[in-house]
Amino acid sequence: MPPKLLKYKNYEVHSVTTATADGRRNANIVIWAMPVAMGGKMLCVALYKVDYTLELVRSSGLFNLNLLAEDQTALITKLGRKSGREVDKYKRLAYALDEQGCPYLTEAVGYAQCRVVSYTDGGDHEVVICKVLKQVVLHPDKKVMTHHFLREKGLVRG
Repeated sequence: MPPKLLKYKNYEVHSVTTATADGRRNANIVIWAMPVAMGGKMLCVALYKVDYTLELVRSSGLFNLNLLAEDQTALITKLGRKSGREVDKYKRLAYALDEQGCPYLTEAVGYAQCRVVSYTDGGDHEVVICKVLKQVVLHPDKKVMTHHFLREKGLVRG
Protein backbone atom coordinates (compact mmCIF):
# COMPACT_ATOMS: atom_id res chain seq x y z
CA MET A 1 0.00 0.00 0.00
CA PRO A 2 1.52 3.37 -0.98
CA PRO A 3 2.07 6.00 1.74
CA LYS A 4 -0.65 8.56 2.34
CA LEU A 5 0.07 12.10 1.17
CA LEU A 6 -0.63 13.82 4.51
CA LYS A 7 2.06 11.71 6.22
CA TYR A 8 4.55 13.99 4.43
CA LYS A 9 3.26 17.11 6.18
CA ASN A 10 5.29 18.14 9.20
CA TYR A 11 2.81 19.62 11.64
CA GLU A 12 3.90 21.72 14.61
CA VAL A 13 2.95 20.33 18.02
CA HIS A 14 0.88 22.47 20.37
CA SER A 15 -0.91 22.27 23.67
CA VAL A 16 -4.32 23.81 24.23
CA THR A 17 -4.64 25.13 27.79
CA THR A 18 -7.95 26.32 29.14
CA ALA A 19 -9.85 27.01 32.35
CA THR A 20 -13.46 27.73 33.24
CA ALA A 21 -14.95 30.29 35.62
CA ASP A 22 -15.73 27.51 38.13
CA GLY A 23 -12.05 26.47 38.32
CA ARG A 24 -11.95 23.45 36.02
CA ARG A 25 -8.86 23.38 33.81
CA ASN A 26 -7.10 21.12 31.37
CA ALA A 27 -4.30 20.93 28.84
CA ASN A 28 -3.87 18.58 25.91
CA ILE A 29 -1.72 17.95 22.85
CA VAL A 30 -2.83 19.26 19.46
CA ILE A 31 -1.28 18.65 16.07
CA TRP A 32 -3.93 20.17 13.80
CA ALA A 33 -3.84 23.92 14.30
CA MET A 34 -3.35 26.57 11.64
CA PRO A 35 -4.04 30.18 10.74
CA VAL A 36 -7.15 30.77 8.65
CA ALA A 37 -6.85 34.53 8.09
CA MET A 38 -4.09 36.89 6.97
CA GLY A 39 -1.79 38.23 9.66
CA GLY A 40 -2.60 35.51 12.20
CA LYS A 41 -5.90 37.11 13.19
CA MET A 42 -7.85 33.83 13.16
CA LEU A 43 -6.91 30.20 13.86
CA CYS A 44 -8.61 26.85 13.59
CA VAL A 45 -7.79 24.05 16.01
CA ALA A 46 -9.07 20.47 15.79
CA LEU A 47 -10.03 19.07 19.20
CA TYR A 48 -10.97 15.43 19.65
CA LYS A 49 -14.71 15.25 20.35
CA VAL A 50 -14.40 13.15 23.52
CA ASP A 51 -11.67 15.35 25.02
CA TYR A 52 -12.21 17.09 28.34
CA THR A 53 -10.41 20.09 26.83
CA LEU A 54 -13.18 20.56 24.24
CA GLU A 55 -15.80 20.45 27.02
CA LEU A 56 -13.95 23.21 28.90
CA VAL A 57 -13.35 25.31 25.78
CA ARG A 58 -17.08 25.12 25.06
CA SER A 59 -17.76 26.32 28.61
CA SER A 60 -15.23 29.17 28.75
CA GLY A 61 -14.94 30.23 25.10
CA LEU A 62 -11.24 30.91 25.76
CA PHE A 63 -8.00 29.00 25.40
CA ASN A 64 -4.31 29.48 24.79
CA LEU A 65 -2.62 27.67 21.94
CA ASN A 66 0.93 26.96 23.14
CA LEU A 67 3.61 26.21 20.54
CA LEU A 68 5.73 23.46 22.09
CA ALA A 69 9.53 23.24 21.98
CA GLU A 70 11.63 20.15 21.35
CA ASP A 71 12.76 20.15 24.99
CA GLN A 72 9.14 19.57 26.09
CA THR A 73 8.77 15.97 24.87
CA ALA A 74 7.71 14.81 28.36
CA LEU A 75 4.45 16.71 27.79
CA ILE A 76 3.38 14.25 25.08
CA THR A 77 2.71 11.59 27.71
CA LYS A 78 1.67 13.99 30.49
CA LEU A 79 -0.84 15.99 28.44
CA GLY A 80 -1.66 13.66 25.58
CA ARG A 81 -2.11 10.19 26.99
CA LYS A 82 -4.15 10.84 30.12
CA SER A 83 -7.54 12.41 30.68
CA GLY A 84 -7.82 15.61 32.69
CA ARG A 85 -11.06 14.20 34.09
CA GLU A 86 -9.00 11.73 36.15
CA VAL A 87 -5.69 13.52 36.80
CA ASP A 88 -4.57 17.08 37.45
CA LYS A 89 -2.35 17.71 34.43
CA TYR A 90 -1.15 20.97 36.00
CA LYS A 91 0.59 19.19 38.88
CA ARG A 92 4.33 19.86 38.39
CA LEU A 93 3.64 21.72 35.12
CA ALA A 94 5.38 25.03 34.42
CA TYR A 95 2.51 27.45 33.73
CA ALA A 96 1.17 30.89 34.55
CA LEU A 97 -2.18 32.63 34.08
CA ASP A 98 -2.78 35.38 31.54
CA GLU A 99 -4.87 38.45 32.35
CA GLN A 100 -8.05 36.49 31.51
CA GLY A 101 -7.21 33.75 34.01
CA CYS A 102 -6.38 31.29 31.26
CA PRO A 103 -3.23 29.16 31.75
CA TYR A 104 -0.28 29.15 29.35
CA LEU A 105 2.87 27.04 29.39
CA THR A 106 5.84 29.13 30.48
CA GLU A 107 8.42 26.81 28.87
CA ALA A 108 6.72 26.83 25.43
CA VAL A 109 8.09 28.78 22.48
CA GLY A 110 5.08 31.04 22.99
CA TYR A 111 1.30 31.11 22.88
CA ALA A 112 -1.67 32.63 21.09
CA GLN A 113 -4.53 33.83 23.27
CA CYS A 114 -7.77 32.77 21.57
CA ARG A 115 -11.49 33.50 21.84
CA VAL A 116 -13.86 31.02 20.18
CA VAL A 117 -15.89 32.35 17.25
CA SER A 118 -17.49 29.12 16.03
CA TYR A 119 -17.35 25.34 15.87
CA THR A 120 -17.73 23.00 12.93
CA ASP A 121 -17.86 19.25 12.61
CA GLY A 122 -14.59 17.62 11.62
CA GLY A 123 -15.50 13.93 11.80
CA ASP A 124 -13.98 12.57 15.02
CA HIS A 125 -12.76 16.09 15.87
CA GLU A 126 -14.51 19.41 16.38
CA VAL A 127 -12.86 22.26 14.48
CA VAL A 128 -12.74 25.33 16.70
CA ILE A 129 -12.46 28.64 14.85
CA CYS A 130 -11.11 31.41 17.02
CA LYS A 131 -10.03 35.02 16.99
CA VAL A 132 -6.45 35.58 18.10
CA LEU A 133 -6.50 38.21 20.85
CA LYS A 134 -2.76 38.30 21.46
CA GLN A 135 0.43 36.49 20.43
CA VAL A 136 3.27 36.14 22.94
CA VAL A 137 6.77 34.82 22.18
CA LEU A 138 8.36 33.50 25.36
CA HIS A 139 11.46 31.66 24.13
CA PRO A 140 12.41 32.73 20.58
CA ASP A 141 15.60 30.63 20.54
CA LYS A 142 13.92 27.30 21.30
CA LYS A 143 13.41 24.82 18.48
CA VAL A 144 9.76 24.14 17.59
CA MET A 145 8.56 20.57 18.19
CA THR A 146 7.14 18.92 15.07
CA HIS A 147 5.31 15.70 14.32
CA HIS A 148 8.31 14.37 12.33
CA PHE A 149 10.55 15.06 15.37
CA LEU A 150 8.20 13.02 17.58
CA ARG A 151 8.15 10.16 15.06
CA GLU A 152 11.97 10.16 14.86
CA LYS A 153 12.11 9.93 18.69
CA GLY A 154 9.54 7.10 18.70
CA LEU A 155 7.07 9.13 20.75
CA VAL A 156 4.16 8.80 18.29
CA ARG A 157 3.08 6.21 15.75
CA GLY A 158 2.45 6.72 12.07
